[in-house]
Amino acid sequence: MPRRPGAIDLNADLGEGAGPDGAADGALLEVVTTAHVACGFHAGDPSVMAGTVRAAVAAGVVVGAHPSYPDRAGFGRRSMDRPPAVVADDLAYQLGALQGVARRAGGTVRSVKPHGALYHRVAGDEALALAVAGVVREGGDALVLVLPAGAPALAVASGAGVAVAAEAFCDRGYLADGSLAPRGVPGALVTDPDEAGARAVALVTGRPLTALDGTPLRLDCDTLCVHGDTPGSPGIARAVRRALAGAGIAVRPFAR
Repeated sequence: MPRRPGAIDLNADLGEGAGPDGAADGALLEVVTTAHVACGFHAGDPSVMAGTVRAAVAAGVVVGAHPSYPDRAGFGRRSMDRPPAVVADDLAYQLGALQGVARRAGGTVRSVKPHGALYHRVAGDEALALAVAGVVREGGDALVLVLPAGAPALAVASGAGVAVAAEAFCDRGYLADGSLAPRGVPGALVTDPDEAGARAVALVTGRPLTALDGTPLRLDCDTLCVHGDTPGSPGIARAVRRALAGAGIAVRPFAR
């Protein structure tokens, strides 16, 4: 998916129960342009999915799927050694469920963004990337697969005939190789709103971020993410929007 000059999408992962009763979700829907909705395997359930999609549709926010390994106990952040064909079945189940929920809510699922450990595994595992791309391709021509900026899987999925969007994170620290710093490592979470806003502008304008070891790092991206479960996520998202507007950068969805 080609970068649109002077514009970027801002997405958040929702329906995960961030804050008391998912309180952060409503505030984030006032700011973001794409909402990736948990599909029940790491968080959420049919009612939460439906409520989140209805709120996104009402807010004019594009709906995406956020499928995961079947790991509610570990919030989808534990690695699992599941064969690509089994992961494809997992994703088809979750995507189909959200597509059905979205139809009832008057919306359409436009993107698929794997969650947590699956997201990281897909990034560098060609067989798994092909399996995931196959599910997205079968799910409809309009679907876009969201993967980490710089990941080899972007070329794999694109070569398989799937539209892709590269994602970078305003609220996470990076290692020198372009991968996210593991949670729990000092600097892995960016909770200062002004810092997140500055990082967003740098990412969109092609200026380097500083990796945790001091290495300058450039990431070419189509969408920026603020995690719903990052402390203060609505304030971070608002600061990112302000910073982007101040730099003359429009915020609009990569898919419609």
